[in-house]
Amino acid sequence: MFDLLFSPFVEFAFMRRALVGCLALALGATPIGIFLMLRRMSLMGDAMSHAVLPGAAFAYLISGLSLAAMTVGGIIAGLTVALLSGVVARTTVLREDTSLAAFYLISLALGVLLVSLGGNSIDLLHVLFGSVLALDNATLYLVASMTTITIFALSLIYRPLVMECVDAGYLRSVSQLSPVAHYGFLVLVVINLVAGFHALGTLMAVGIMILPAAAARFWARNIGTMIFTAVIIAVLAGYSGLLLSYYAGVPSGPAIILMLGAIYIFSILFARDGVITQRLRTTRHLEA
Repeated sequence: MFDLLFSPFVEFAFMRRALVGCLALALGATPIGIFLMLRRMSLMGDAMSHAVLPGAAFAYLISGLSLAAMTVGGIIAGLTVALLSGVVARTTVLREDTSLAAFYLISLALGVLLVSLGGNSIDLLHVLFGSVLALDNATLYLVASMTTITIFALSLIYRPLVMECVDAGYLRSVSQLSPVAHYGFLVLVVINLVAGFHALGTLMAVGIMILPAAAARFWARNIGTMIFTAVIIAVLAGYSGLLLSYYAGVPSGPAIILMLGAIYIFSILFARDGVITQRLRTTRHLEA
């Protein structure tokens, strides 16, 4: 059993780097996913994950697979799409979700076009799906740095963020921190999506944000416990997904997201607030 569960990480450095990368993403991106879910912005996270693609693709055309260039390009593109969608929503008849969806589709098409013009299908697959098993030390330092920034920033704006999730109008009326919390949170979303992009690609980076948060919602009722539960779920899924990838010979990114999906479905059915658990609780109550 020890060899089955731990020998890949003991024998191979690339497996250890992948596990450390999953741990860093779980600590940084998962709390952001909790607030995306509480603010009813989960689909916005998915749209933003594709919005970083043209910036990363443009940097790829200029510098190749340069870590620094693709990171800066992805952050600039993500922030640009977020700001443009907000401006359009505030100055036209369109709502923010519609304007964001429009910019997301434009960004995705432009990014795929740029990568296709400057590379080959292998490069395109790397950008879209990533490869957590190919993480090197420089990428790990980058992901860990973004996680550190995220944890520090969340500790500063945690209370305004929680209040904005409950009643954004009340926060605007009693505090000047509302725009700081709102735009600071958008910046954290973008940098964590860029961190996830290096490991899981643009199509799946948002998965490690949203799926653990959605699963944790069935197990916990206060935000602190929800964040802790979501991080544990993300770590377990990352570990089991890497094992699945190693033994089954399947891509690591999809394996991790599928393990997250399995935990999510299990939570829907058997968690404290799950479907089956609630029905059993109701049956016992009626019998009593």
